[in-house]
Amino acid sequence: MIYKVYDIVGEYAITVDGGQKLYDQIHPCLLGGKTVELDFAGVKVFGSPFVNFAFGQLLKDIPAEKLNQLLEFISLNADGLDVINHVMAKATQYYSDEKYRNAVDTVITDMARTF
Repeated sequence: MIYKVYDIVGEYAITVDGGQKLYDQIHPCLLGGKTVELDFAGVKVFGSPFVNFAFGQLLKDIPAEKLNQLLEFISLNADGLDVINHVMAKATQYYSDEKYRNAVDTVITDMARTF
């Protein structure tokens, strides 16, 4: 299945809402073992909130190796690839290392209490 990211989020792939929209569309396909091609033509700006929600949370229930086999990026510029690689490395660590995940969750919970 091919998804045109520009049609989903426009030229700015930066928001949590945009990332969640993309995730909601691709997650069922990936869970079903189907290949997903993401065409980034026209997308100019990338942000980690978008990438965290679009891709990072996929690692909750899809192993990184399987995700790498099923997910293909088309027309992705270097900036977008850098953001995706960075976020996915951190998400892989988060979902694969329980001690790391607990530490991150504790820090975030403690910080949230101060607001």
